[in-house]
Amino acid sequence: MLKLAPSILSADFGHLAEDVKKIEEGGADYIHVDVMDGHFVPNISFGAPVMKCLNGKTKLPYDVHLMIENPDKYIDDFITPKTEYITVHQEACVHLHRTVQNIKSKGVKAGVSINPATPVSTLECILPDVNLVLIMSVNPGFGGQKFIPGALEKVRELAEIKGAKNLDFVIEIDGGITLENIEEVMDAGVEMAVAGSAVFGAEDVTERVREFKKF
Repeated sequence: MLKLAPSILSADFGHLAEDVKKIEEGGADYIHVDVMDGHFVPNISFGAPVMKCLNGKTKLPYDVHLMIENPDKYIDDFITPKTEYITVHQEACVHLHRTVQNIKSKGVKAGVSINPATPVSTLECILPDVNLVLIMSVNPGFGGQKFIPGALEKVRELAEIKGAKNLDFVIEIDGGITLENIEEVMDAGVEMAVAGSAVFGAEDVTERVREFKKF
């Protein structure tokens, strides 16, 4: 069954706890936390205090996506008892193996993400060490973008490597995910999907999550 991680980047920040309660009631698996610094990506989102304000208000674990430069400087800020994954970008890490091991040393699962123009082959040496690989199906930095179809081939390639080498990581996708394309990305090998505006832009957020979870 598909695991769903709605991105709170698209939530109503004036009623964030209420929006998170809606996705929890719908059966969401994670809260996806998109962190942007205005350097690695052309936008600024929020930092750890916004995420931590949800502590005690939800049972959902955090799936943290650091779209930032020098992520090692900020990893500790996002460590909470509810943090299950912290994902960094291959393109932002000079010493990716060290960063991944740093995350895992904190008792958190480590993920690595690649942008649309970055080939899967760049992850060859790190795949045995990660718990999650996030394929970006839009250029990171803004919500509400259209899905880039080329991401499907990257998912298929990643799924083939995972099976051939008997590796143990979750394949996640982020960007332009809707009810119209979710079945296609799952068929390609996606196990966990991030959805932002497709969830929080719905008239009934709880019901929209339930619709995603039918797949």
